[in-house]
Amino acid sequence: MNQGVLLCKLDDLPDNSSRGFLPDAQGQDTVFIVRRGSKLYGYSDVCPHYGDTALPWKKDVYLDAGGDYIVCAAHGALFTPDTGECVKGPCRGDFLTPLKITVTAEQDVVLLCESRGKEQ
Repeated sequence: MNQGVLLCKLDDLPDNSSRGFLPDAQGQDTVFIVRRGSKLYGYSDVCPHYGDTALPWKKDVYLDAGGDYIVCAAHGALFTPDTGECVKGPCRGDFLTPLKITVTAEQDVVLLCESRGKEQ
């Protein structure tokens, strides 16, 4: 069964932008979304190089100046927005952890979370 966490309205994510979110309301952003036209790409806000380093150098700044790549500010690694693959930097060939994102009929952007039931 899937449960969802409302992150924002689709209009709150301009095309070719990124934004971080804190679905558990504790600490700093733990997930982020990149929007490319009608497509949304969601990832955990953790660089695979160290495993606990957040990507942006300041709030919501996940993309490089040209908006072409996701950047890890700590290491300079570059990731493709559509696959999360590191194409430059110390974790080349590694991937960001993807998240399931959906947009509802009401234009809500929702992070889908797997709900674990009792094992039988």
